[in-house]
Amino acid sequence: MQSGHPTPSANSYTLAELVGNIAQTDGDYSTHIPGLMIYRRSRVTDPMPCIYGLGLGVTVQGGKRVMLGEEIFDYAPGQSLVTSLDLPVVSYVTRASSAQPFLGMGLALDARVITQCAAEMNFSTPLKASTSLAMSVVTLDEGLLDAITRLVRLQDEPQLIPLVAPLIQQEIIVRLLNGEHGPALRQLMTAGSPGQQIAKLIAWLKQHYTEDIAMDDLADKAHMSPSTFRQHFRAVAGMSPLQYLKHLRLQDARQLMLNEDIDASSAALRVGYESASQFSREYTRLFGAPPLRDIKRVRLAT
Repeated sequence: MQSGHPTPSANSYTLAELVGNIAQTDGDYSTHIPGLMIYRRSRVTDPMPCIYGLGLGVTVQGGKRVMLGEEIFDYAPGQSLVTSLDLPVVSYVTRASSAQPFLGMGLALDARVITQCAAEMNFSTPLKASTSLAMSVVTLDEGLLDAITRLVRLQDEPQLIPLVAPLIQQEIIVRLLNGEHGPALRQLMTAGSPGQQIAKLIAWLKQHYTEDIAMDDLADKAHMSPSTFRQHFRAVAGMSPLQYLKHLRLQDARQLMLNEDIDASSAALRVGYESASQFSREYTRLFGAPPLRDIKRVRLAT
């Protein structure tokens, strides 16, 4: 379990004020800055399965927990979470109240910018040969916190956003690569590394998960033996390839039922299930309720 509550700095209080001004009531807020989202919750939330993409998350006030397979990440104010590829997780707010609501922010990261910056940087420590989990929680250093604060503050100067935001976002990526999040980001951008092979395979899976896929065929695509492939996949994604495939299918089926108002059997077929009963069992295991009841519950909550 990752935990620990760093002492908030003056910049942390400034960021909390800026975020609180944007999110004055509960909800998810898009901003004028591409890729930047702000979140506010005035009470703890139920665990919610979702997909975290390549990005940076920061808890500004309150507390949050993210579960990836058997790994548990708790992060508090002054801590950052980086996800270096698309991962199915379960996340929820653990500390929030009306007086002290949870405040958080998420920033999508650009893989091309990460690759370009990493190629131009000289790193003092070489990458280890082993693959590491594509998610990490570390304490924000003052330089990174300052850059994030300046990015959020740009919301008040919309005329500067097109020119200045990309520069600050690039600075954030450089600081991430240079800090404790760096190894996880670099391993997925290093040509020929096992981490990059898994990242490419996951990108392929996202496009083809509705198809009938044999796990040994995935190993062939990654140019690994089946046992080595499973080992590297679990090391990066926190779960087996089969679990990952199930998460993709079930998450998509849920969105289909919510957005297109189709029944569970139709959704199951659309995402690649041949058995409606197997779909219902696995859906219930992931979301905590059968499809019909879960969809009703989500609609009542929104």
